[in-house]
Amino acid sequence: MHLLLHVLRPLLWASLLAAGATAARPPNIILVVSDDQGFDLACFGKKEFVTPHLDRMAAEGIRATSFYNTGSVCTPSRSGLITGRQPLRNGTYEMIRNDMVNYGHRYTPTEYAMSPEMTLGLDVRETTFGDILRSAGYRNAVFGKWDMGQARRFLPLQRGFDVFVGHGNNGIDYYTHERYGAPSLFRGNELSTAEKGTYATDIFRREAVRFIRDSAAKPFFLYLPFNAPHSASNLQKDSNQVPESYLRRYYPDRDPADARTKYAGMVSAMDEAIGDVFATLRELKLDRDTLVCFLADNGRNGGQIDGVSLRGGKSSPFEGGLRTPFIAWWPGVIPAGSTTREFLTSLELLPTFAAVAGARLPTDLTLDGFNLLPVLQGRLKSPRSEMFWDWPSAFQVARVGDLKWVSYTPRGRRGEVPPKEELYDVAQDPGEKRDLAATRPADLQRVKARFQAWRAEMEATEPRGPFRNF
Repeated sequence: MHLLLHVLRPLLWASLLAAGATAARPPNIILVVSDDQGFDLACFGKKEFVTPHLDRMAAEGIRATSFYNTGSVCTPSRSGLITGRQPLRNGTYEMIRNDMVNYGHRYTPTEYAMSPEMTLGLDVRETTFGDILRSAGYRNAVFGKWDMGQARRFLPLQRGFDVFVGHGNNGIDYYTHERYGAPSLFRGNELSTAEKGTYATDIFRREAVRFIRDSAAKPFFLYLPFNAPHSASNLQKDSNQVPESYLRRYYPDRDPADARTKYAGMVSAMDEAIGDVFATLRELKLDRDTLVCFLADNGRNGGQIDGVSLRGGKSSPFEGGLRTPFIAWWPGVIPAGSTTREFLTSLELLPTFAAVAGARLPTDLTLDGFNLLPVLQGRLKSPRSEMFWDWPSAFQVARVGDLKWVSYTPRGRRGEVPPKEELYDVAQDPGEKRDLAATRPADLQRVKARFQAWRAEMEATEPRGPFRNF
């Protein structure tokens, strides 16, 4: 992929200059990630959600409707995004999660300090997009869900970022900022309880706006991974948490006690925070000098794209778990009001950010993606023809061209029955309703062979990370 990145970089800068971008200063970069949202926003067809700011972003930018993450759950999805490397290559391909919470256990501070959620994280030898952009002179911040470990060596200030307010684990309570009894909100490298009682989305909104104002004089990278609308990680029965003011504002005719209403309110609260980010860019006249990208980290409970209901959701190997919305916005550079159906993934974002920043990539860094900006501009077709997933405890998946092979064991039957194997043409059948495995055995074997070749490549990489032998 290095060669492809270098080939595309001159085209990128030529296109930016042609579009009137300022060559004297690299653009600011903002990456917004939602948590467990899937396609639940109005601009992707779910009109029951009120998301005016993301809708405007899509109207002024581009939507991608064939965009995939590197996992259908939080940790492997984010490790691929942050490193630009497949989770099996970077070693963080399983959830970093304490299993005792499944039994209602509340952790004491001492227990939590020795638990996997505090001791495991993204291998310190991995290079993050923060490291790459810092090397190009950017000031970097993270506000929200880091999920790459909480021991100090794993936290953002040691991974290329200058400012951090958020949590390093899978999720927190939106008001207490605890995870199953353990305080979990960091300010920098230290846990803080100073803002206990303040809604988490509002904290991340405020910090993001403050960072933009404080950083306006030089290029900045704002990574804004909301924990919304993920359910609150606590032991309460009501895990959809949102101030009632948001429900009155956006959903006045719906039952405020209904869990679905509260979930929708969490989405709209996040959308309003994103609106404040855009308003600040426009106020400071930074809008034409800023690339903004938005994606969901994985699916929720299925979704709908191009009028077709997708199968599965979070934690599944199907399109509803792995395919997510993506929006990119850069006035004057990315065509407004457009949609692309090109095959793209979150692995493309680190190389894209490096290219637009003019950053030099380490010569020994193997990336699994490419610069996608010329694709978003309509100048090039996506060079991606394959994508692979391996979540060892759950499923294996390969997409080769339009064919997708899935191997999985139905939940609750693992260890009891052999895995099921299915084959779909996701271009003709995005809802994965017509299994072709029996009628196209040669294609089934061809796609499986590509998966096995990829798997061998992953096994040959240097072992690293909390789930590999190192």
